[in-house]
Amino acid sequence: MTLMLLTEQQRLLIETNERRVRAQELLKSLMRAKSECEEQMNRAQRSDAIKDVTGHSALERAIATTRRMIETLDQAIRDVVRSVSREDLETIGLAHLA
Repeated sequence: MTLMLLTEQQRLLIETNERRVRAQELLKSLMRAKSECEEQMNRAQRSDAIKDVTGHSALERAIATTRRMIETLDQAIRDVVRSVSREDLETIGLAHLA
């Protein structure tokens, strides 16, 4: 078994990338839920009470928040990638981020 010692930057990049992947999965799930919810509301000929009052549904707000989170993670990844060599990225399996 090979023990690989990671630099702080490599560890940060791995963790941030994993969080971004989870956030993307969450975004897809929220978008599916929004679509399903809207379909059911239309079939039932009902409106979204929260959207009627605020202008945005709870799912729309969650989607917007998740998108902002992904943008923030993307920026953090770009910042760290600038300080890590291509070789280091290849070592941790994230060369595609270069």
